[in-house]
Amino acid sequence: MATADIFERLRNGETISSSDAEAYKMREASFATKKLAVQMNTATEPSEIRQILSHITATEIHESVTVFTPLHINYGKHTKIGKNVFINFDCVFLDLGGITIEDNVLIAPKVSLLTEGHPINPAERQSLVPKPIHIKKNAWIGANATILQGVTIGENAVVAAGSVVSADVPDNVIVGGIPAKIIKNIYT
Repeated sequence: MATADIFERLRNGETISSSDAEAYKMREASFATKKLAVQMNTATEPSEIRQILSHITATEIHESVTVFTPLHINYGKHTKIGKNVFINFDCVFLDLGGITIEDNVLIAPKVSLLTEGHPINPAERQSLVPKPIHIKKNAWIGANATILQGVTIGENAVVAAGSVVSADVPDNVIVGGIPAKIIKNIYT
């Protein structure tokens, strides 16, 4: 039986030790992605940006997607972006744990989607703990918000600017603060 490669193991939520025999592959992949990201971040035509982002993510980015660069991604192949998504300037996607952005999502400037963390125990701190982020349809992530690993943002939800989201957000609510808490319901 073949052992899954490190990227499959990350996508499956396995903690990866810094002494893992394949750990070097994460850095190599990040530097390969960085080369493409530099090209993407200097492109001025929306179609070229989408084409390079398609290459980074190894998926087809729909023509309805708009990305205002720069966009910083450490891997890319664990990011899935739906239709009619808008990603504003200067966002950071650490996606080794997996990022899913469904249709009609708005992502404001300086948003960070961080699927990776580290153990609290100092003896294990160099290990990588991946958990996915899922942003459901019609969500709006406000400027300078940070979404932490393992979080799902519900359908139609709004994350207020500057929030740090460390727990799942239900559908049809506005959350804000550090840590983000429900501020009010959205009635549709």
